[in-house]
Amino acid sequence: MNIEQIYTGCLAHAAYYVESKGEAAIFDPLREVQPYIDRATKNNAVIKYVFLTHFHADFVSGHLDLAKKTGAKIVYGPGAKPNYEIICADDQQLFEVGDYQIKVIHTPGHTMESTTYMLIDENKHEHGLITGDTLFIGDVGRPDLAQHVVADLTEEKLAGHLYDSLRNKIMPLSNDLIIYPNHGAGSACGKMMSKETTDTLGHQKEVNYALNPNLSKDEFIKAILSGLTPPPSYFPKNVLMNIQGYESLDTVLERGQKALNPSAFETAANETGALILDTRNANDFAKGFIPNSINIGIDGSFAQWVGELIPDIKQNILLVCDEGREEECMIRLSRVGYDGTIGYLKGGFNAWQLDGRMVDTLQRISAEKLESLYENESPILIDIRKKSEYDSEHIVNAINIPLNEINQHLAEIPKNKPFILHCAGGYRSMIAASMLKQRGWDNFVDVIGGFTDIKETKIPRTEYVCPTTML
Repeated sequence: MNIEQIYTGCLAHAAYYVESKGEAAIFDPLREVQPYIDRATKNNAVIKYVFLTHFHADFVSGHLDLAKKTGAKIVYGPGAKPNYEIICADDQQLFEVGDYQIKVIHTPGHTMESTTYMLIDENKHEHGLITGDTLFIGDVGRPDLAQHVVADLTEEKLAGHLYDSLRNKIMPLSNDLIIYPNHGAGSACGKMMSKETTDTLGHQKEVNYALNPNLSKDEFIKAILSGLTPPPSYFPKNVLMNIQGYESLDTVLERGQKALNPSAFETAANETGALILDTRNANDFAKGFIPNSINIGIDGSFAQWVGELIPDIKQNILLVCDEGREEECMIRLSRVGYDGTIGYLKGGFNAWQLDGRMVDTLQRISAEKLESLYENESPILIDIRKKSEYDSEHIVNAINIPLNEINQHLAEIPKNKPFILHCAGGYRSMIAASMLKQRGWDNFVDVIGGFTDIKETKIPRTEYVCPTTML
């Protein structure tokens, strides 16, 4: 069967391209749709349908632009009621794409409209399932997201629906079906996803805890709700954009692709109150940056950290980028609904420096330097890794303030005493450092290489000890 998984690592997202006899269908597309159009054009195929498995929370889907540009019909499963024209499919309804058939299987639980699509080849053989966020490799979709946009839902109710969907709709199917999920490891839509991006249903029945046939409904609900961290703050905003509609990406890019010289850039920042977002790597940023700018490096989990740390999704944004990467930054911002880019610094940060304008810096130290400080004093150290990382192993007496919670814990960070920041490798700690600098903190340093380098020193650490090994 002609199916292609199009995987985007920075979002741990998988879209799918299915083609037969000159007709194509796209499943769960990202915001930038030209690659899908180019893929179809290359094969002289027409995109007939855009299938959505549900109203996504972790990204803004590209279905509206794709439908407008190709004439494709947008298909959702039962119960979907967006503010634009769709085919709201019935459970078990069949769609034809060339010689293939796509069968709708309504699988509520992650959300109420969540739908799985069965892929049936030209010989009427059931090939695989595009499962969206209903079933992942090693996990299932978290059932606590839709309740943030639908008032009468609870996570327990959704988990119960998911149990029924898996037991009654998915698990009775053939073991040789290939599972094509919407996400892989690194996504916040589940908690234990595998790094693998496809598998057979039969193998998942053996290894996926949520498909254990011996689990009662109550046990299932308890298992999938335990250990869930709060969803990223931008998730409900993305859901609403996917339901209500949004501006075309072409419009967003046209507005943002304004190359501004340093004077015009500074004027725009002062007149609009725009956030200056510097997307260079941490080392370059630390050596020099525009005062009051925030650093979130493009070569990392850029979009997710923007969504976590910039509260206003409609915030005006001015970009400082490595030359040639301006459009990439705008696209990756738009994937999570941040459409407010109003321009970028022409020539990048070098242009700002050459113009003789004011520059700020941040001090960084090596893990070896931190080790020497520990030999002579007891510095205040703030570990901004996730709690699970901190619990696994951390420096003795380090304070844990996860980066995604830093805005809520600013009062706990001293302004009158020096302190040291670190994360796992230096990416997240520089984000935190830039945010603190913008808010008036000055008396701190950041550790280059983070905990990865710290583990190579003799700085005392506390390791997690499994209770069974303490006997």
